Amino acid sequence: MFRFFETLVDPYGEYEQTDRPPSRLWPFLKEYARPFARIFWVTGVLSVVVAVVEIWLIAYMGRLVDLLGQATPETVLARHGAELLLVAAFILILRPAFQALHVLLLNNAILPNFGTTLRWRAHRHVLRQSVGWFENDFAGRIANRIMQTPPAAGEVVFQVFDAITFALAYVVGAAVLLGEADPMLLLPLVIWFGLYAALMRWTVKRIGPASEASSDARSAVTGRVVDTYTNIHSVKMFAHHDRELEGAKSVIEQARATFQREMRLFTIMDVSLSVLNGLLIVGVVGWGLYLWISGSASVGVVAAATALCLRLNAMTGWIMWAVTNFFQNLGVIAEGMKTIAQPITLIDDATAHPLTVTRGEIAARDLGHRYGQNAGGVGPLDLTIPAGQKIGLVGASGAGKSTLVKLLLRFYDPERGRIEIDGQDISGVTQDSLRQAIGMVQQDSALLHRSVRENILYGHPDATEAEMIAAARQAEAHDFILDLVDGEGRTGYDAQVGERGVKLSGGQRQRIALARVILKDAPILVLDEATSALDSEVEAAILGTLYEMMEGKTVIAIAHRLSTIARMDRVLVMEEGRIVEDGTHDALLERGGIYARFWERQSGGFLGMDATEAAE
Repeated sequence: MFRFFETLVDPYGEYEQTDRPPSRLWPFLKEYARPFARIFWVTGVLSVVVAVVEIWLIAYMGRLVDLLGQATPETVLARHGAELLLVAAFILILRPAFQALHVLLLNNAILPNFGTTLRWRAHRHVLRQSVGWFENDFAGRIANRIMQTPPAAGEVVFQVFDAITFALAYVVGAAVLLGEADPMLLLPLVIWFGLYAALMRWTVKRIGPASEASSDARSAVTGRVVDTYTNIHSVKMFAHHDRELEGAKSVIEQARATFQREMRLFTIMDVSLSVLNGLLIVGVVGWGLYLWISGSASVGVVAAATALCLRLNAMTGWIMWAVTNFFQNLGVIAEGMKTIAQPITLIDDATAHPLTVTRGEIAARDLGHRYGQNAGGVGPLDLTIPAGQKIGLVGASGAGKSTLVKLLLRFYDPERGRIEIDGQDISGVTQDSLRQAIGMVQQDSALLHRSVRENILYGHPDATEAEMIAAARQAEAHDFILDLVDGEGRTGYDAQVGERGVKLSGGQRQRIALARVILKDAPILVLDEATSALDSEVEAAILGTLYEMMEGKTVIAIAHRLSTIARMDRVLVMEEGRIVEDGTHDALLERGGIYARFWERQSGGFLGMDATEAAE
């Protein structure tokens, strides 16, 4: 039975992806609720039915009081025995059936699947964002919004069908019941409802913004804490334990202050609600007693009115909390939308086709990108790298080397010009096919928090075990991998490497990253300080592997350690985003320019001058 309801909606079902999700709250929720439309309608109707049944039970209790007060037990059983049996059967069979169907739809069909749908689609959307988008935010805050928005959305749906729909139906039913007994009994109910609605409006108007501010503050706490944990080595190395605590205290205190303001609203609501409920009870029950004394109402009417008021009194706090919780969670969703509903700006063109690499020639045509600023970046720049050529890219920090590589990988779209591979403008090909054609080893060779095997196979998931081990051997990684043991006793290729690979040394991480790229075997190879984390002995062994990897590929190698690029076909020197020198290693030394000065000033094989010195 549970399985039937749990599978009414597939949270991972196909849907039309959009690059620009709705930016307003209700259209946003409506988009995610589309697969649940029919179930929502049925659940809403059942919620009304459950409320009507509850009102009818109270009304029938009033009738029962009148029946018992107007006849003897024998007469009641003789005249109304069949009626009482039918009512008992209804209470024992149909009422639980309605209730069961309602909660099965709400608890088993909607709640687990609605939150999962939102979380899956939100994660899928965020994962399509550009690298630049991620660079402009805290990973912790992004993750927090992805995690806290779906439960908030689920709570909104729950309150709609468990409380709000039920409550509205209940109040309407109560009005009908009291109006049938005596229209004057409606007067205290209407006055109470007006004051109750005013209190609810006052609370809701303030609770939404207060909840959004509180949710934003919690996200800031998560972002700050995750940032500290992610960079724990720097925190310890610079002995900034106290400084980090002070920073955390600041955002935690901000979260406390916003939560305090939110809770003040609930306190005001509770106290006001207690006063209003007292007015309701005194008004309706007192008026019912007056009608009974004057002979205008029976004891059953007074009993039903009293039971109804006491039930409303018990419900009002729950309803108010449900409604405020509803708007509180809407505030959480609104805060989460700052991440989840952001448009995808770096997208494939509608006519984009897979990149076809036939030779591997790379060309930059009037290329320029300054990140929207007047300084930094690259360009204007014209460059052609013939197929199979291996170039070294040299320049001081900030010269534009990394920007050029990011543009080649299309992590950003250039502000002017274009990049072509084998004559194909990369802005007109699919991003996945472009990046599948480029293998890259970065200076910061962070690994996934998974096993060594999974990290290496990330380069080519369909590779065989033998191919994976061969790549590890080629990267001089196989021997140390066999000696690995993680905290749970997993060994070798099954050992977990820790978050970003922290359980391994820098050299070990670099060699696993190399093995991953070797396994990928892409026609274009980018090496960004690929040997920077290796000691001299390992580097000497790895250099042979690197040169072997380069065979038949177009290669761009960024290095401050110039000895690693001296054997390249060509060396390009960048300064302020432009190529200022272009030639072989020997030719550039003979020229006596910037590259020659770089070579002369190296200490231990590293570039020892900054951009200012280079310009002298």
